[in-house]
Amino acid sequence: MERTIQEVARLAGVTSRTLRHYDELGLVRPSSVGAGGIRRYDAEALVRLQRVLLLRELGLGLPAIARVLEGRADDAEALRAHREWLRQEQDRLARQLASVEATIESLERTEEPMAEDMFDGFDHTRYKDEVEERWGKDAYATSDAWWRGMGDDERRDWQARSAQLGADWIAAAEAGIAPDSDEAQELARRHVEWLAGIPGTPGAVKEYVTGLGELYVADPRFAANYGGEQGAAFVRDALRVYAEAHL
Repeated sequence: MERTIQEVARLAGVTSRTLRHYDELGLVRPSSVGAGGIRRYDAEALVRLQRVLLLRELGLGLPAIARVLEGRADDAEALRAHREWLRQEQDRLARQLASVEATIESLERTEEPMAEDMFDGFDHTRYKDEVEERWGKDAYATSDAWWRGMGDDERRDWQARSAQLGADWIAAAEAGIAPDSDEAQELARRHVEWLAGIPGTPGAVKEYVTGLGELYVADPRFAANYGGEQGAAFVRDALRVYAEAHL
């Protein structure tokens, strides 16, 4: 049984554009292309897509995923490895949930939360390999030292600032303003300033900023921070306008 690209996109929680991009890269080929260019996917293609999406969850970039798929043809063997990671991730999320619930209970009792327990299950190193692949080992080591050197209040402030920036981008995108408008460009300025404040990154460099904008659209993990692919496209376009004018 084959499913259309629209059906697969709905089932997998991705966009048709993402599936076409995976096809172009040779990651997930449709099993057939019917009249009008409609792509269709059989069971083998769906298994391949499942592997790709699992590897994305591991934090691998698309080039790294292609190398993994080329070197490991046995789907069952590969999925067993993914299953082990998912079990580890399940444990990590369970510890995160317990940590958050304990904090809520402490706050409801007007007690001070136990700092030693507040961050169980939180792991900022989960994308270590991808960062090193994209920007080098020094970049990761520098940013890791910066993060570990923060106090609890500093981490909370930084996370709140990041969340507010994302919320402001989403609100601007939903308002339908133009990427080159004054409001969007002020958000782009804040975004670049935020990037420049992270040690180990290139910061306010034109190619870096525009490249990140493209990554926000291409990677569902980043796009989710901006309300989805459409919101990420708005951020990308606004950052490109800002970078062209100021960097």
